[in-house]
Amino acid sequence: MSEVQVLGDLGGAVEHGDEILTPEALAFLAGLHDAFADRRDELLLARGRRREQARATGRLDFLPETQEIRDGDWRVAEAPPALRDRRVEITGPTDRKMTINALNSGAKVWLADFEDANTPHWANVVSGQVNLRDAIRGEITLESGGKSYALKDDVEHATIVVRPRGWHLDERNLAFGARSGVGALVDFGLYFFHNAAELLQRGKGPYFYLPKMESHLEARLWNDVFTHAEQELGISHGTIRATVLIETIPAAFEMEEILYELREHASGLNAGRWDYLFSVIKYFRDAGEKFVLPDRNSVTMTAPFMRAYTELLVRTCHQRGAFAIGGMAAFIPSKDPAVNEGAFKKVHEDKAREAGDGFDGSWVAHPGMVSLCREEFDRVLGAKPNQLDRTRDEVSVTADELLDVASTPGGATAGGLRAAVEVGIRYIASWLGGNGAAAIHNLMEDAATAEISRSQVWQWVQNGTVLDTGDRVTAELVRGVLADVRGELAAEVDPELLTPAVELFEQVALAEEFPDFLTLPAYERIK
Repeated sequence: MSEVQVLGDLGGAVEHGDEILTPEALAFLAGLHDAFADRRDELLLARGRRREQARATGRLDFLPETQEIRDGDWRVAEAPPALRDRRVEITGPTDRKMTINALNSGAKVWLADFEDANTPHWANVVSGQVNLRDAIRGEITLESGGKSYALKDDVEHATIVVRPRGWHLDERNLAFGARSGVGALVDFGLYFFHNAAELLQRGKGPYFYLPKMESHLEARLWNDVFTHAEQELGISHGTIRATVLIETIPAAFEMEEILYELREHASGLNAGRWDYLFSVIKYFRDAGEKFVLPDRNSVTMTAPFMRAYTELLVRTCHQRGAFAIGGMAAFIPSKDPAVNEGAFKKVHEDKAREAGDGFDGSWVAHPGMVSLCREEFDRVLGAKPNQLDRTRDEVSVTADELLDVASTPGGATAGGLRAAVEVGIRYIASWLGGNGAAAIHNLMEDAATAEISRSQVWQWVQNGTVLDTGDRVTAELVRGVLADVRGELAAEVDPELLTPAVELFEQVALAEEFPDFLTLPAYERIK
């Protein structure tokens, strides 16, 4: 078994961290890395090869070699009782206050996020595990700002579904032999090791959201990880349940196959939005104007290619007995009634559309939005826990429809460019400061915000997109906007965070070649 090192010079000690990073838990992580880390590396290389094929052909398609799976008569395992009603899910990082508020929110599920809403500072990674351990045992409290927080006795606490990091991210504060830890295996392994048995005793189970996958082979790897973990701890096969976020364009072409690989552990699929748009830009970055997106806020879920994606997701899930979970309502209630009135109307419309399309539930980012989301799903579901009976047989989606970005209404505007730069910089500054869930202009933003912001600016520069003002987007124009935004934010944002945020945004938005991941160069900025 690989030797495990906790690199304290990078991460430092975390309160109660020794109760999480026990010799037994680290040995369990070492076993996961010995068994699966090399396969993970091979699959990341395979991503690059598939992207090159897409670059050469200018398209993606459903896989001919898996036609038998798509035509087959199979279903995923029946959901455990704790996951049969998912009409409202709340998302957020695993800090102590959010943990308590999410569990008390009235939502059916809490997505406890170690990924997009979490800066992977070592303190966040380990303390998040501490908080989840305490919450599961009903022992979590907090005294902060003169207020006391604790789990309420008079509400049904949300079911915890943990989102580990994607396969692409390392955990540099742990080393297994000569290699850094794999973030996904660290997040999954620590949570499962400490909590699986306890959850089962309490009538729940170890449930996960799996992000950023690009192929069914990556789902197969997760399934093998789950089987290994269950065997190691003597837990029944199929106890783990996973919901997969379909938030990359190649995964949209493999929804059936992803569910099939995880069928004994699968719970459903989720329709991410910003990451999906980012993936479209990244994957078809050299395919010309037919893949150039308009302002991000004008790309709604009713755009033809987004509509095709969500319709296919619901049909795929319900044909296979899996849950279809809708996208995020990121709005944060304001003290301004006029702001709330307009935003609430849009959220109502969005959730009504999802419920009407057959989704079994949807996401919100703030406890204040739980009742609004529930209202729309209650209207359609009534006393039913879900809509698995709506198999959507009438839906048929082609590869061309999934790739029809060119039919998206809207255009590129000067306001949209400035918004992408400003929100991107604000978020990156927050991220570098340790906060991965940032409230910006009454919206809860996460790492997908930075990705879509910088990738859209990059796309417009590379394609010489013309704005509504008649100006062509060039590196010089973007640098001018960067300078203006930097000046405007100087009084609001800590200069020790603002300067590297601006530099990093410029680096990834104006690079000649599209940088693979925003978070990798940013890792070097974490202190």
